[in-house]
Amino acid sequence: MADPMRSQMPILSALFLIAACLRIYAAEPSSGDSFRPVPLQSRITGVQPMTGIVMWEDSENSHTDAIALEYSYLRYNDVVKVKGHYDWSVVERKLSSIAVRKHQAVLRFYETWPGHQTTVPDYIKALPDYAETQAKSQGRDTGFPDWSHSEYQRFFLEFYEQFAAKYDRDPRLAFLEVGFGLWAEYHIYSGPEELGRTFPSKEFQAQFFRHLSRIFEETPWMISQDAQEASRAPFAAQPELLNLKFGIFDDTFHRAWEPGYNLDGWEFFGRDRWKHSPCGGEILFRDRQREERVAAAWATEAANFHITFMICEQWPRWTTMERIREHGLACGYRFKVTAFEASDTAAHVTVANTGVAPIYCEAFVAVNGVRAEESLKGLLPGEERRFTVASGGTNPRLTIECDRLVPGQRIEFDADLGTTVLPANSIQSFQQL
Repeated sequence: MADPMRSQMPILSALFLIAACLRIYAAEPSSGDSFRPVPLQSRITGVQPMTGIVMWEDSENSHTDAIALEYSYLRYNDVVKVKGHYDWSVVERKLSSIAVRKHQAVLRFYETWPGHQTTVPDYIKALPDYAETQAKSQGRDTGFPDWSHSEYQRFFLEFYEQFAAKYDRDPRLAFLEVGFGLWAEYHIYSGPEELGRTFPSKEFQAQFFRHLSRIFEETPWMISQDAQEASRAPFAAQPELLNLKFGIFDDTFHRAWEPGYNLDGWEFFGRDRWKHSPCGGEILFRDRQREERVAAAWATEAANFHITFMICEQWPRWTTMERIREHGLACGYRFKVTAFEASDTAAHVTVANTGVAPIYCEAFVAVNGVRAEESLKGLLPGEERRFTVASGGTNPRLTIECDRLVPGQRIEFDADLGTTVLPANSIQSFQQL
């Protein structure tokens, strides 16, 4: 008897062969999907948005393209005078004037300043059971708020909730610094520092920080390294607070370059905090000697502490704005395109971060205006990431787009791929309006 399976073997073999060929054909990209290297030349020439040396917004030094950020103090009673009524016009004026210069703002509200009365709203000061403290600070008559009062505490939480509702997604605001005490610098080293009276209790501080972590979704907020003190702040007793994503600023940053109190603060809050939140601060330049010391060590220490920005209003006294630009370029993120391939319908782009810190907002590789799905946010120094973009073509245009830029700003990148130099407008990054 003939074996029926044997008689069907030629047919089955032919079917298997056809199926195998179909699988091979399906796996091979069509000519339109084959990726080819794209020549690309580009160079970072300007201080990148949200990084660099910072000048005060009301100084002549702010009128320069050697910086990308401007700093300003603000008073609570300039915004609120009557309970529940918020007039943001003073904030609007500052943010708008800064943005006109193609810069972004670093803001800090304060309630206590040596030689002045507090910035507590008038309606709170008028309450019969609200009692401020009058004392000397730095040899000057100074007002200190009454942190024991429930309405002041309630107002403080409400203020930042209202601020976040209005400005958390505003590209004019890059970073927010928060704190208590003199200049909101998280101490009263000259004057009466009494927890629960002239300085908020640890319980309220913990409540405040948890509150900020809930209400700010996009704007990075920062506190002073002076919050390291266990006698003043809640972090030592409640270490879970250290898990909140806040940055650190140090208003005498140059003192952190050697062992001592300032460096202890950086160590306390964690030397890897920069991976998710910005690091910054301020340096004052009292003489040429300090300027020379800071300039010589700046690039090294900016990398050591992963600095994104630093307020240096006095630095132009001792150096040129071109040197300020160079120092600014040593801060923050710096992107380099290390590979660029495109097909007719898609592109592969590899980007490395050659800077000293990540970018702390969403930014996207884009080809012909089409963004990659994955963001550059969180790309750490020394790392690179490969992106796939659903756009290609014979002359693809590569940019880096970010919605958190003001008009006139752009995120640049370095690239040295091939020898063809593309037109300037095809290699520069821009804001997606």
